[in-house]
Parts: sequence; structure tokens; C-alpha cells
Amino acid sequence: MEWLIWIGALLSVIGLGGLVWCILIVLRARRANLPEEQMRQALGRVMPLNMAALMLSAFGLMMVVVGILLG
Repeated sequence: MEWLIWIGALLSVIGLGGLVWCILIVLRARRANLPEEQMRQALGRVMPLNMAALMLSAFGLMMVVVGILLG
């Protein structure tokens, strides 16, 4: 089950990278001093990416735990 652990770790790292990417996008939008409506649109576009990255990371961590328990 070692392969499950490594695949899960890879998914977790990819998800973490996605979360960092979302943070950078939001910081760029905040520094641009956008009007409120444009800021809402920018955050609305980032939110699905943020949730997908979070779920990918959580799924990867679940795979790691399952791999450890089965191995």
C-alpha cells in the first residue's frame, strides 16, 4: 500500500499548491483596489478553485491515512 501513500501525498501537495495559488490571486485583487462589485466577481471566480484545491488536498490526506492503516 506504499503506492497509495505516495499518490495521496502527491495529491495533497497539488491541493496545497492550489490553495497558495488562490491566496495569491486574492492578494493581487486586493492590491488592485478594485471597486466592491469587481472584487466580488474576482472572489466569486476564485472560490470554486479554492474549494476544489481544498477537496483535493483532503482527499489526498485520506488516501495517505488509508494507505498507512492498510500497510
